[in-house]
Amino acid sequence: MRPIIIAGNWKMNGTIAETETLLQGLLEAGAPSSNATMIVCPPFTALYRASQLLEGSHIALGAQDMSQHEKGAYTGEVSAEMLLTVSVRYVILGHSERRQYHAESDQLVNAKAKAALSAGLIPIICIGETLTEREEGRTEEVVAGQLEGSLAGLTADQLKKSILAYEPVWAIGTGKTATPDMAQAVHKFLRSRLAGIDKEAATLIPILYGGSVKPGNAGDLLGQPDIDGALVGGASLKAADFCGIVNAV
Repeated sequence: MRPIIIAGNWKMNGTIAETETLLQGLLEAGAPSSNATMIVCPPFTALYRASQLLEGSHIALGAQDMSQHEKGAYTGEVSAEMLLTVSVRYVILGHSERRQYHAESDQLVNAKAKAALSAGLIPIICIGETLTEREEGRTEEVVAGQLEGSLAGLTADQLKKSILAYEPVWAIGTGKTATPDMAQAVHKFLRSRLAGIDKEAATLIPILYGGSVKPGNAGDLLGQPDIDGALVGGASLKAADFCGIVNAV
């Protein structure tokens, strides 16, 4: 059985005070009724306080990005070692906003994934097509290229320690959501491409769906056989909504 994972990407939201309020709401809600793994990914400035609040709880801590470099003259960057010092276990890599606004390539995402895995972090590697690419019928071409480029050179063991997230760019923050059938079709395709890399890893790697996931649509999406959880954006900023998605498992 693949693990079910619900990860909240807070993006550039959350002062330390706001982080305290949101995490207190999640902790007061108690452990989920499902067997899902809950992950929250606050901004870098709130990670240390979040690690204090979440210590010993059922909620794991993730970061939204990291550098491919261990240390050095890289102004503004954050290394894997720095994340580990504040109890981070997971890190989102290659989110479409990083690819779009910061010109991150598959090669860079691949380098970051290797650095994360070498340090003992679990990467959540994001892929997804734009609306234009979908309308042109290029969804499979685009996501296959991102998948293979982002995972290039990973060993079978490293693949098994990784998480994928399919996030159609046209559904992120737009209120539009891929139908369960649409999302399942891409997840199934991605798993078939993974099988071409390593059959055993393909059966073990969780593939999350992201793109306007809410309590109202989470059940139908998570009920699909190849959807193993969700990478949640806006709905992760409200404790009730995020817990509702987790409980939809």
